[in-house]
Amino acid sequence: MPSDADQMIEQRTSDTDRVWTALENVKDPEIPLISVVELGVIPEVRIEDGRVTVRMCPTFAGCPALDVMREDIRKAILAEGFGAVQVDVVFDPPWSTDRITPEGRRKLKEFGLAPPAKCNGSVTGDMLDQVVCPYCDSDRTTLESIFGPTLCRAIHYCNSCRQSFEQFKPV
Repeated sequence: MPSDADQMIEQRTSDTDRVWTALENVKDPEIPLISVVELGVIPEVRIEDGRVTVRMCPTFAGCPALDVMREDIRKAILAEGFGAVQVDVVFDPPWSTDRITPEGRRKLKEFGLAPPAKCNGSVTGDMLDQVVCPYCDSDRTTLESIFGPTLCRAIHYCNSCRQSFEQFKPV
C-alpha cells in the first residue's frame, strides 16, 4: 500500500506532466508550428498548493508576441483544471537559440525558416552569412538583410533554388 508521501509525489508528478503537456500545445503566435516548449522559452514550472507558476524567458526583450504567449500559456493551464496560474517573464537564465529542441529546429525548417546554428553563447558573423536554405538544403546562400520582419529573423537568398527565405538568428 503506497504511503501518503508516495501518493503526494505521484500526484505532483502527474500535475507537472499535465502542465508540460498543456505547454506543448501552446504555439508561438509568429511561428504556429512550434510550441513554447520546443522553442525553449520555458525554463521552469512550479506547482505549490495548487498554484502553477511558469517562468518564461522571451526570445528578445521587446518580443511583440510576449503578452499573447503569456495569456495563451495561462489559458492552456487553466483549461487543465488548475485554479491559479501565474506566468512570470524572466531574463535569467537568458534565452538562447541553443535551447530550441531538435524537434523545434525541424519544425522551423518545415515552416521555411533556416534554423539557427548552435552558438554556445558566442555568435559570429559566419553564423549569419553561412546559412543552409530550408527549401533545397543548398549552402549557396546570400545574406540579403540582417533585419527581417521580426527582431529574431534575417533575410537570405538561395542562389540554387532562387528562393528568398528567413533565418532564425542565432543568439
